[in-house]
Amino acid sequence: MFYMYHGAISILIMVVGLYIAMSSRNLIKKLIGLNIFQVSALLLYISLAHIDDAIPPVLKPDYGKDVVYHNPLPHVLMLTAIVVSISTIVVGLAMICRIHHLTGSMEVDGIRNNND
Repeated sequence: MFYMYHGAISILIMVVGLYIAMSSRNLIKKLIGLNIFQVSALLLYISLAHIDDAIPPVLKPDYGKDVVYHNPLPHVLMLTAIVVSISTIVVGLAMICRIHHLTGSMEVDGIRNNND
């Protein structure tokens, strides 16, 4: 019963992250919103991979034919997505540091005014 709400909660968190990323004028806040959006996508995919009354696919094949196993593929793919998410955050922070060094501002308006 509790697993029915995972999708709705993940989409709510996704909307919050998208709102933060789109409405903020500060580049750090935009990056935090992007990170929240990415984490909500991870939560959504991992919660969709849940199967009730399933057992982990371990090395004991003598459970019988009527046993349902968890699929490990979504979890492995999400580990890859976590690495991509961390890389995105690190590259974004490096770019923000460079922009701040060149323009003296982390605000979108300050960067636009400095380039004019």
